[in-house]
Amino acid sequence: MASAAPRYARGMLEELRAAVGEALVTDAAALEAARGDKSGQRSAAAPLAIVEAREIGHVQAALRWASAHGVPVVPRGAGTGLAGGALAGAGELVLSTSRLDRILEISAADELAVVEAGVINAELNTALAEHGLWYTPDPASRAISTIGGNLATNAGGLMCVKYGVTRESVLGMKVVLADGRLLELGHRTVKGVTGYDLTALMIGSEGTLGVIVEATVRVRPVERGAVVTVSAAFPDVDAAARAAAAITASGVRPAALELLDTGALDAIGAYLGVGLGGGARLLVQTDGGHADAEAARVLAVVEASGGTAELGDAEEGERLFAIRRAFHPAMERQGSVLIEDVAVPRSALPAMFAAIARIEGRYGIRIPTVAHAGDGNLHPNFVYRPVLRDGREEVPEHIWDAAHELFQECLRLGGTLTGEHGVGLLKRRWLRDELGDDGYGLQRQLKAVFDPQGILNPGKVFS
Repeated sequence: MASAAPRYARGMLEELRAAVGEALVTDAAALEAARGDKSGQRSAAAPLAIVEAREIGHVQAALRWASAHGVPVVPRGAGTGLAGGALAGAGELVLSTSRLDRILEISAADELAVVEAGVINAELNTALAEHGLWYTPDPASRAISTIGGNLATNAGGLMCVKYGVTRESVLGMKVVLADGRLLELGHRTVKGVTGYDLTALMIGSEGTLGVIVEATVRVRPVERGAVVTVSAAFPDVDAAARAAAAITASGVRPAALELLDTGALDAIGAYLGVGLGGGARLLVQTDGGHADAEAARVLAVVEASGGTAELGDAEEGERLFAIRRAFHPAMERQGSVLIEDVAVPRSALPAMFAAIARIEGRYGIRIPTVAHAGDGNLHPNFVYRPVLRDGREEVPEHIWDAAHELFQECLRLGGTLTGEHGVGLLKRRWLRDELGDDGYGLQRQLKAVFDPQGILNPGKVFS
């Protein structure tokens, strides 16, 4: 294999190779791939090496080595993150958990599964289906993202409005600290309040506190009962956003409530080669014993809000939600895209969409947007033409200016800078705006407790 490791590090790398064997990768193509992720961003140079861990011992050995030599470590799963949290650069060691991919246990009696961090979300559900069980967190990337990555970002998804985000489905985990120690956190029981909740702390920590190598997750019986899908068309996004807020305010708890604006519908239609109409659209799914009654209430809200709707069954729902999940590949066809992720109170959805329209007009740009409208989580996508700096394609400054305005409007409305993608590299400059000086400082102190040398995912989350 061709080596991309700098000369000064080769002696150190031989020491690491002695500890992890064939798990050490220095192939130039693999190192080049680790410069990027699904965010579209890339580091300035390739990392030092990759450890593709096959067992927890490899993770421990790699971190002991990195701690001894002061080498920065970038934890990485499938590389599907959208905030640049897994980008690795010069002098950094990539610690990949993608080959820790065993499902260790499925317990129908205790309604739990024990999995390694590299298990793909959808593959876990395939295995669970044989037992009549279901793992509910369903990010749009479920077919390609790992459970470890989902935990590291507290991933959400289309159905989290009713069934909860990742945090609500995790009982415990194994985490390797920066110095190589293995922590076993949480429990196998439904209840458990012994000590501080370090399990919850690790979820969403983006690899800055430790490397998640195993998880004990809650699963539930597949008992959704009747499933009804409502596809509702509106003349504009304001009407659709107001209807979405009215649906949740009515007491209906849909399993999924998605909003697609005109730009999103146009992009998906072009990608799939189908006509999806103009205006905006809501996709609503109800399930359980009251599915029909709740769908009737949704229809009433849609009509009162100036929309028109059609009812479909579970099979029709799969077809419609496959269209929704085509949004990200559709945007990739549009050119360079800055994929964003903000959340506001559900009642503020109309105001947030209005702000996006104003920003589009002010900067002369396109920001196609979809939203998990049931929980106020929007995904504005900034379409841009990249600029070249030092031979690299970068986001132009006016796009960052537009994003800044969007973030400030989100905070003004009582929202948060990220609902599920994480902070990573892309949002660290705005983190203090939401947390405040004291909150920001306390979080940095907390990181120092777990990672006193600052070697875990440096430069991510905190600037």
